[in-house]
Amino acid sequence: MRSFDEYCMKMYSMKPNIYIDGRCVGRDDKRLAPGIKTLGATYRLAEEPSWKNLIITKSHLDGVEINRFCHVNQSMDDLLMKQKMIRLLCRVVGGCIQRCMGCDAINALSIATYYADMEYGTDYHKRFIDFLRVFQREDLTAACAQTDVKGHRRLRPHQQADPDLYVRVVEKRSDGIVVRGAKNCITMAAYSDMIIVIPTRRMTDEDRDWSVAFYLPADWKGIKLVTRATGMRPRRHFKAPIAEMGAADSFIIFDDVFVPWDNVFLCGESNYATLLAWLFALYHRHSYTGCKPGFTDIMMGASALVADYNGVGDASHVRSKLAEMASTAELVYAAGVASAVYGRKTDAGTYAPNEVYVNVGRRHAGLHIYEEYDMLADLAGGLAATLPYEGDFLNPELAELLNKYIKRRPEVSSEDVHRCFRMVSDLLCSALSGVFAVAGVHGGGSPVMEEIAIWRSYDFEERMKLAKYLAGVEKDYLPKELAAQ
Repeated sequence: MRSFDEYCMKMYSMKPNIYIDGRCVGRDDKRLAPGIKTLGATYRLAEEPSWKNLIITKSHLDGVEINRFCHVNQSMDDLLMKQKMIRLLCRVVGGCIQRCMGCDAINALSIATYYADMEYGTDYHKRFIDFLRVFQREDLTAACAQTDVKGHRRLRPHQQADPDLYVRVVEKRSDGIVVRGAKNCITMAAYSDMIIVIPTRRMTDEDRDWSVAFYLPADWKGIKLVTRATGMRPRRHFKAPIAEMGAADSFIIFDDVFVPWDNVFLCGESNYATLLAWLFALYHRHSYTGCKPGFTDIMMGASALVADYNGVGDASHVRSKLAEMASTAELVYAAGVASAVYGRKTDAGTYAPNEVYVNVGRRHAGLHIYEEYDMLADLAGGLAATLPYEGDFLNPELAELLNKYIKRRPEVSSEDVHRCFRMVSDLLCSALSGVFAVAGVHGGGSPVMEEIAIWRSYDFEERMKLAKYLAGVEKDYLPKELAAQ
């Protein structure tokens, strides 16, 4: 496994292909530093004894110790540990840890490539295992580029006026393929070692050219990462952990990019392209059942703290809001736990979470994210949006007066109150907070996508049989769970 410094050295040595505000920059650009530091916690904390047992596990390939973000889940316990790890890491960095993208992609690929080989006699799974060995041994990061730009949303890939609006194969050669298109809303691509490209939707036979999956180094020739980097408001004096975090999301353009055959995981197998898209969503939504409770923990803690400093911590409306946040966090987390407990071992050997519990958990999180912002804003008041600049609190003419008038409870120092409101202001009003709010709805699939998945996988027919029995329409009824015994 590598250290945080080794990870940074690799990033800084990569070829510049990142575009920020019209300029091509290297990965040492200071705007990327908060995101690198945030993801870097997965390296830094892996070296600390108190975190080691959570972050480090053993590879199922050779038994060597690896970072859990490079692991293909083999059991219920693996899923539970991944979920717990993500929640706790999100807490300590103050938001999204980001590295779950590659973890969820390799788990999805381990299954889809296996079944594709079983049906077509291809060697995709062998290629995947070869890739996985390197991925684990070198402790790599990978951004999963799934979301295509999509064009006309009612039309399938092959029906688009411009065929490049979904990533597609434009040429097949003896040594590989050439792909063209774009993926957008791709987190951490600007500071990842690899880009793993997978389909974004169900594919038909007519969509074979778009049924492609592969991986490439993130600085590969022809890949352009048009990137928006966001962070909390910069601080010069009142340093705090939450102010150091950040994220970057990229619009990835594949400008006639060559992909060697050894890097190709699917090419034209539309049924397994569909399976791969579904599997990544499944694993990523399971990761959200750790990530979103972790973010709610932060919002809940900030809400409780600002109410306490304001002297109303025990007020009934405060208790109600905190109980609502706690309910959301633990119900979402519980759904993730249930999805692991009721998951299954696939023929590929990879353990998969239960689809129903994953999707009800992720849907619940997406529906309630803006309620959390609303509750924190209500408890904090307008000062979260109008807090003076930190320099004003250091100005000899203003400091004493500002500290006098920002005071709340007598036993809480003015500096602590100031720090609390600066954190709340970052959580509610910074550029990164806006990104997190939208990502809380749409990341891993918006609630309507979870509804589709629930509708497809939930046994409504069994509930109809129950209703018919209770209504006297049918005389006999044996619960499906008992009939299967």
